[in-house]
Amino acid sequence: MGHSDTPSGKPVVNTGRRQMHKTFNNIKITILCGFVTILVLRGTIGIGALTSSSAEAENQALIEETNRILAEIRSGNDPDDDADPEPAFNPNVTYTMGPKINNWDKQRANWLKQSPGFPNFVYGKPRVLLVTGSPPNPCDNPIGDHYLLKGMKNKIDYCRLHGIEIVYNLAHLDREMAGYWAKLPLIRKLMLSHPEIEWIWWMDSDALFTDMVFEIPFAKYKDFNLIIHGYPDLLFQQKSWIALNTGSFLLRNCQWSLDLLDAWAPMGPKGPVRDEAGKILTANLKGRPAFEADDQSALIYMLIKHKDKWMKKVFVENSYYLHGFWLGLVDKYEEMASKYHPGLGDERWPFVTHFVGCKPCGSYGDYSVEHCLKSMERAFNFADNQVLKLYGFRHRGLLSPNIKRFRNETAKPLKSVNELDIRRHIVKLEATKFMQSFIL
Repeated sequence: MGHSDTPSGKPVVNTGRRQMHKTFNNIKITILCGFVTILVLRGTIGIGALTSSSAEAENQALIEETNRILAEIRSGNDPDDDADPEPAFNPNVTYTMGPKINNWDKQRANWLKQSPGFPNFVYGKPRVLLVTGSPPNPCDNPIGDHYLLKGMKNKIDYCRLHGIEIVYNLAHLDREMAGYWAKLPLIRKLMLSHPEIEWIWWMDSDALFTDMVFEIPFAKYKDFNLIIHGYPDLLFQQKSWIALNTGSFLLRNCQWSLDLLDAWAPMGPKGPVRDEAGKILTANLKGRPAFEADDQSALIYMLIKHKDKWMKKVFVENSYYLHGFWLGLVDKYEEMASKYHPGLGDERWPFVTHFVGCKPCGSYGDYSVEHCLKSMERAFNFADNQVLKLYGFRHRGLLSPNIKRFRNETAKPLKSVNELDIRRHIVKLEATKFMQSFIL
């Protein structure tokens, strides 16, 4: 990936030196893990032979060393970066994410025909790859790493239940496209590397599945290539910068999508290009603050400006919550659970709860860290209860990580499986929908 005038050749790297540096890094991380283990053991069982003052001094020294190593990892300093530099970005040249591809549909169709072991539809359903990720360095706020882990666990649970493949990315595939824009080169690379995948589903790390039964109605989108949550009136009448949300969207693996990515990306390179593009977006989109170009505003601007070119293949979805703004949802979970059931996906039982404006991994955000973390805990436990139900457990409360048993074990466990396995609810819902469509 790079720019249109980027040479393909790269300087030769001293592999022996690189290997030594990587080995040294591994040793440092091993030492860090050892320090953490010692701290845990010290806090758990105590070391009676040492006086409290000396123990505290050693603990403090270990903590300082741990923080020093973490700071070094966060800094990203690596001599290999200097040994293998990427070509300098030229803002006068239109940015591209790679060579222009014009016949992807034909290439992919031939590949699928020659690779029967890798079908793009399985049991009548399209193969879907859920893609998410986070920055490569540790979070500025240590608790953020914990909530990234919970978010990942939540996504793994949903994908496991629905037969969806998943990729969690920590790498910046293109340094120019860091931040909001990192998803674009990643999505393009995954499309080209996984021709068997029919749909790429991007989901931000701060978005959680909160309806573990609901499934994307793919039959509804047979004539579309981009599925995104939003409102057509906000998009075309009001030209609002929040008319769509790119925190959760689906893109079909096809030539149209590659063309869309190519047209979308040029506002993304960091620095002067992104800054100048941000001024254009702020001037043209209602309510947008003055800041550098972001991927969401750029997509909205592009769809408005070139409506005839793109919108025939875009489905703006709002019949269910492909993106559900958290502030209006998290305080109503108990009410939802008392009145409704999973599988609805809309305001009655939201499919996705997205924590827009919360930055648990960073040092800033639009809302207080306390408010965000409490709300994320509620959302995670609300979803986790749906998974734990099969095993006879649930959280003691939506703010509690502790669980309690709600049914006794029996000598006939398959009865509970038949009644409570989410996958069986999915099959029943699909059968009901099929019968309804047949009757109609």
